[in-house]
Amino acid sequence: MRVLAAMSGGVDSAVAAARAVEAGHEVVGVHLALSAKPGTLRTGARGCCTVEDAHDARRAADVLGIPFYVWDFAERFTEDVIEDFVAEYAAGRTPNPCLRCNEKIKFEALLDKAIALGFDAVCTGHYAQLSTVDGRPELRRAVDEGKDQSYVLASLTEDQLAHAMFPLGDTVKEQVRAEAATRGLAVAAKPDSHDICFIPDGDTRSFLTDKLGEQAGLLVDDETGAVLGRHTGVHGFTVGQRHGLGIDAPAPDGRPRYVLALEPVSGTVRVGSAAKLDVTAIDAARPVVHVDWDGLVECTAQVRAHGGTASAVAEVVDGTVRVTLREPLRGVAPGQAVVLYRDDVVLASATITGTR
Repeated sequence: MRVLAAMSGGVDSAVAAARAVEAGHEVVGVHLALSAKPGTLRTGARGCCTVEDAHDARRAADVLGIPFYVWDFAERFTEDVIEDFVAEYAAGRTPNPCLRCNEKIKFEALLDKAIALGFDAVCTGHYAQLSTVDGRPELRRAVDEGKDQSYVLASLTEDQLAHAMFPLGDTVKEQVRAEAATRGLAVAAKPDSHDICFIPDGDTRSFLTDKLGEQAGLLVDDETGAVLGRHTGVHGFTVGQRHGLGIDAPAPDGRPRYVLALEPVSGTVRVGSAAKLDVTAIDAARPVVHVDWDGLVECTAQVRAHGGTASAVAEVVDGTVRVTLREPLRGVAPGQAVVLYRDDVVLASATITGTR
């Protein structure tokens, strides 16, 4: 097969490309330039897609002996990921930009271009397993549970998964680093990137305030309606947040308060006790169903990339996924994805619109 290897400049994508070469595929490496003004150096493990990362990807491609190109996707990334991220926070929702990047950039924009150029598949360093069952792609959790990325890949369509390769799904991270060193790849010990790549300093609130400006509002006790303080924008908060609320007076019972709900139109941030964060039912829209089922299905629901799982029963009614949790979850916010699993197999993904 002709395989386009997406090479971020990290150890995972380099080893994934190496495995594709070793498997006998005709491999071409490509690094995606996602910023119009990339920084020259990353700060420790923060950020990615810098000039340094492009150089690291090129050096890895040279070691593997494969052609290498840099493709400029900065404009598309700004529109589909950054602007979407800002708009979602402005609307009081909590998006996952990594999920959106996989969906819109790596497996829409990149894959479309790859197919147009005659490639059969896009290979990435994601930790997930992919196989074919009854002629359909089956997405499963990675062997390395701590690195599993099936959650942020679950919104990909059947056709996108049919043209995807995830060579690292059966390997733990320590083995990937050891393999990179054995292959002579200089990125073997390179730190993993953390946080949001386009916010390398990790200060999401400042980033959003710079984009949206200050929008004054009130912090309100959800139970009594008492005004507890003021803020400069609902975009600075997310459901389940405890720190940085700016409330001077403690709760009557002395326990911490948490963000329970955001009301962007009125600018109200509702806060209350941890117990009020408990969610036992989730409604979600725009489902991507990987395994068909009728009626109710027993499953595990996951609401965050790492953690936030609970046993559940789910059904699809009029295009809406309704999930009833057998044990409550906390910190579940509109805008997040809920991904349903049967054992390690991804059943479906959908965007959370409400909780109960």
